Amino acid sequence: MLDQLTERLSGVLKTLRGQSRLTDANIQDALREVRIALLEADVALPVVKDFMQQVREQALGQAVLSSLTPGQALIGIVHQALTQLMGAHNETLNLATQPPAVILMAGLQGSGKTTSSGKLAKWLKEQQKKKVLLVSCDIYRPAAIEQLQVLAQSLEIDCFPSDAGQAPERIAHAALDHAKRHFHDVLIVDTAGRLAIDDAMMQEIRQLHGALHPIETLFVVDAMQGQDAVNTARAFGEALPLTGVILTKLDGDARGGAALSVRHVTQKPIKFVGVGEKLTGLEPFHPERMASRILGMGDVLTLIEEAHRTVDRAEAEKLAQKIKKGQGFDLEDFKNQILQMKKAGGLGAMMDKLPTQLTRGAAANASLDDKALNRIEGIINAMTPAERRQPELLKASRKRRIAAGSGVQVQEVNRLLNQFEQMQKMMKMMSRGGLGKLMRGMKGIMPGLH
Repeated sequence: MLDQLTERLSGVLKTLRGQSRLTDANIQDALREVRIALLEADVALPVVKDFMQQVREQALGQAVLSSLTPGQALIGIVHQALTQLMGAHNETLNLATQPPAVILMAGLQGSGKTTSSGKLAKWLKEQQKKKVLLVSCDIYRPAAIEQLQVLAQSLEIDCFPSDAGQAPERIAHAALDHAKRHFHDVLIVDTAGRLAIDDAMMQEIRQLHGALHPIETLFVVDAMQGQDAVNTARAFGEALPLTGVILTKLDGDARGGAALSVRHVTQKPIKFVGVGEKLTGLEPFHPERMASRILGMGDVLTLIEEAHRTVDRAEAEKLAQKIKKGQGFDLEDFKNQILQMKKAGGLGAMMDKLPTQLTRGAAANASLDDKALNRIEGIINAMTPAERRQPELLKASRKRRIAAGSGVQVQEVNRLLNQFEQMQKMMKMMSRGGLGKLMRGMKGIMPGLH
């Protein structure tokens, strides 16, 4: 996510490292490169102009502290400007109304409205403890209604039945009445989209808005649309009183321009970002944290929050006590750690939130591919309980049997055992409280780390 922009901005700021102070000349040179980086990332031109003016004014008037290098000073200025550009602070959903609070989802077809509706329902149920009702008013896309029903069933969330023969407004009225009678806290309404903006779609969604009086009208936009995302955002912003934006597919091959442009164009806050197809892949949007990620500083706060939500506390405590007692870290424990990592969205989601100086080169490392986690799990599952507890039993004949049982080459089994040994060393370091040793140990498991 945003890798290209991060790389370019990091390169620009590196050029100032050899400078003793900020001057008009080196500021102009650096800002010219920042401007090019933003334009290459598909940030809208008016947004780039406003952003550059803000950074230039702050940089020229900046008194650099003796403890800061010019590069560090400019990073601080750019970070502050990026944060302001994306909204300054996190804005949560406003559900302060007589239940049910209606949330209307708007956007083009393919932007991820239906999946985002399911993700949002899950977030509201688990994080806000709300009773949620989902309904689809998309009578044009044959699979839309069924897709939402399947999502609701997998999440164990109520879904109001509808079919393509009904009028969208009638479906909406019936769903609202059902939500009132069954004491739902929130009604999420998934609406129809088109491949492009047209009058019929806008008229229909305006009628739905008038019938439902939603407290939240969320514009769902695909981050991979680039400049088109800005034009779409402007059109929806003119047609509807939007209250916020959900930016989807930020984990895709997106250049990131939409994340920086859509807030400026709509003047509405980005409330959530969607990453991945998993229903856990919805994060509240924090502008200051996103600015840190764009500048390669990572987003450790979000990583910690996700760990608190997804890590099995009892299992973690059990492992900690086991290591403290000197009983060692075995392959069963290793497998459990992989399962916990998968629950948190996989290795890719974790790496995305770590500072680039830790992860540089790691993404290209085959051993760090998310598919490798499944392969490791399969190899460990092919072992006997005794072999998992005592890896020293794994000699050549046993390795051949495990490789055949898990459908891999013997070299893969050997690679897993090497990674496991590195993890064992890390766990010993953790038990002794050696953070410096632990970081050096991580480089052993992740050879791409610097």
